[in-house]
Formats: sequence, structure tokens, C-alpha cells
Amino acid sequence: MAEPVLQVQGVSKSFGALAASQDVSLDLVPGEIHALIGPNGAGKSTLIQQIAGALRPDAGRIRFMGRDVTQLGIVQRARLGLGRTFQISALAMEHTVLQNALLGALGASGRPYRFLRPALRDPDLRRRAEAALERVGLSEQMWMRTSDLSHGQRRTLEVAVALTLAPRAFVMDEPMAGLGTSGSKRLTGLLDELRHEAPILLVEHDMDAVFALADRISVLVYGRIIATGTVEEIRADPEVRRAYLGEED
Repeated sequence: MAEPVLQVQGVSKSFGALAASQDVSLDLVPGEIHALIGPNGAGKSTLIQQIAGALRPDAGRIRFMGRDVTQLGIVQRARLGLGRTFQISALAMEHTVLQNALLGALGASGRPYRFLRPALRDPDLRRRAEAALERVGLSEQMWMRTSDLSHGQRRTLEVAVALTLAPRAFVMDEPMAGLGTSGSKRLTGLLDELRHEAPILLVEHDMDAVFALADRISVLVYGRIIATGTVEEIRADPEVRRAYLGEED
């Protein structure tokens, strides 16, 4: 197996008596989609916040592109190439689609937010933003107000914003949430293509999408990884079937 792009090594995080992450280890290698699944309250969001830099673990470390990033924040990790999409949309709804993509490009460049208007005339930033929108199929909507997009288009725009960072890896938190069957199918196709540009750590409840996309699956229950394996291995694991898939032996 290739050298991991992202490594989570023995990470633990507690909030008082609640152990949200318990000695969690997983990795992400080039070209793969590694899905993280688990029931509600399993600790997935807490783990993703630690990986993204929003929370510091109490123990363990996180390595990205061979570098220990445990003490780095969200912006620093993003500038190293960790692209993230959110469970709850973080888009600026009053801005146009292009302006949202430019915000991502601005973040990658390190320029302050107040220079958004001149950024529309910056050929390099504009090129990066437009290329990301074209990549996800939103070129024709670039002048639309983001609030006028469909839910599925907004989720796709979040991917475009992440793409402006030229990510070395994606962390995607429930990108299928709220999408219908057709929207999930379109986004599944896009993620399947993106894995070849940057591997994806995918947190998702849509098991059809997980089984269609994942090269490996890790199952998180009560803050612990109880199994990691291929789709076939996870489907056959009796502990996983009892704890998450709701099946009995």
C-alpha cells in the first residue's frame, strides 16, 4: 500500500466524562475513498473536527503529507492542502456562486477577505475559481446568487470551493445529506472521479453511496473504531452488523 497522505494515530478526546474519541487510528492513501461510518452519537463529527483542526486531541497525533499537524489550526491545514466540506453548509448565501469559489481561492492565497471585490479582476484567482466551477458542472450558474441554487447544487458548490485549494486530500462530512436519489447519483459520480485527484475521507450515512464508492470502510461506535476493511469485509463482520447495520446473527 502507498504511503498514507493522512494518518490519525491513537487520537483520544474527552468532554468531561464523555469519551468522544478513544484511541482512534486510521489512514488515507492516494487514490482511495476511505469511508467513516457509525450510528448517531458515535463521535464522527468530533473526530472530523480533530482531523480538520477545529479541535485538539487530548492524546495521539495527526499527520498530513508526512508532517505532524496536530497543533495546527483549520486555516494552516487547509493551506497545506486539506480540503473540507461540511455537514451543515458553510457557504455565503448572499454571494454569487463565483464569489463563493473566489473566497476559497482567496483563502488558499492567504489574502484577507476585504479584497474579495478586486479578486474578481485578479486573473489567477478568477481562473482558479472558474476552473473549479467547471470541474463540478456549475459554470452556467456562476453569476447566480447562492441562495437561489438547489440544495444539491449548493453541496456541489462546497466541493468546488474545496477544489480551489488544490487539495492533497478531501475530508467530506455527509456530502449526500438532503439530496434525493438523482442528486446522490450525480455527486457519487463526481466523488468517484475526484479520488484520482485527491483521496477522500468520507463521512456518510447514505450506505448505498458508501458501498458504491469506498475502497475501505472504518466503523466508529462509541468513539472507537471497531472494524476497518473492504466493503465485503465490513458487510460480513458480525460485530458491525449488530452495532450499526442493525442485523442479528
